[in-house]
Amino acid sequence: MKAIINGKIITEGEVLKGKALIFDEKIVDIVDEKEVDISDCEIIDAKGNYVSPGFIDIHIHGLGGSDTMDASFEALQNISKTLAKCGTTAFLPTTMTMSRDSIYMALENIKSNKDKVKGAKVLGAHLEGPFISKKYKGAQDDKYIIPPSYDFIMDYIDVIKIITVAPEVDEEFKFIDSTSKIKDIVLSMGHTSANYEVAVNAIKKGISHSTHTFNAMSPFNHREPGAVGAVFNTDITCEVIADLIHVHPEALRLLIKIKGIDKVVLITDSMRAGCMEEGIYDLGGQKVFVDKTSARLEDGTLAGSILTLNRAVYNVVNKLGINIVDAVRMASLNPAKVIKEDSRIGSIQKGKNADIIIFNEDIDVMLTIVEGKIVFTA
Repeated sequence: MKAIINGKIITEGEVLKGKALIFDEKIVDIVDEKEVDISDCEIIDAKGNYVSPGFIDIHIHGLGGSDTMDASFEALQNISKTLAKCGTTAFLPTTMTMSRDSIYMALENIKSNKDKVKGAKVLGAHLEGPFISKKYKGAQDDKYIIPPSYDFIMDYIDVIKIITVAPEVDEEFKFIDSTSKIKDIVLSMGHTSANYEVAVNAIKKGISHSTHTFNAMSPFNHREPGAVGAVFNTDITCEVIADLIHVHPEALRLLIKIKGIDKVVLITDSMRAGCMEEGIYDLGGQKVFVDKTSARLEDGTLAGSILTLNRAVYNVVNKLGINIVDAVRMASLNPAKVIKEDSRIGSIQKGKNADIIIFNEDIDVMLTIVEGKIVFTA
């Protein structure tokens, strides 16, 4: 048994002081510090810092020089360990639009090795592409874009957690209608040129989430509200890249105001150059030019990000004035709810997995714990 003392514990609704967090593999209790039996517990002193649920990234391609599409245990392990340094305790390795064989190799790798990594836990896969719009392909290679097909995913429905799909390329919404019946798969609208009517009808058919909202989707206009308008005007959840480059801070503030804190999920959409030096990197066979703030194709198109979730939380706290409880919620409980994992992860609550991080006022991560085991110490 372990006990974290002298910390500011971030729960689902408040910050607790003068309390101790008791845990082994799961969270056992939150008690007054004076009640801790030091003879029975290994004591971890938070030194006045925040004690938070671990972050959950449901849209990340790579980090630390590795990418999901590398399709190797070594790549998955490197991403997992690098994420732990940034406070992420669980994630969905995210594929991209490449050949069928390349995507299958990546999914097979996730399926085979998801329980073997030693850092952040792999919860499953996010299939981003190949069921997308050529007009809003972003940094995806359009020669591999294909119409949505259940046959394409049927062998991997036990590992796929989210599928990004452009509704307008799904004839009569057949794919959305059939796949939405699989209870463990979330359908997300993204890389889409859908007009407002098509987007709303797709939501009625089973779309329940929005991929990197604002980016690579038909924008809001007062005469044609587009996919963004459909996100605004329905109850679906929405993810957003909060690096303040992909989305203007005031657009992000507007999204939160319209949707409410509970519907917004912070993601990174990070590519392999995250946590790496500036330079030229590969993304799905395309050259990506990375500087201190962003990753772009040769033509200037944003190619994922180099963001980490602790920095995303920092941004919404310090640039938007969101309180720390809500900011952490958008990076932990909200993503857990999207993929229906909130009964076991996503918040500091008795009985949930002990996925815990300690960070300071600048959201610099000092300690990361996954299922009760320390996996990173600064």
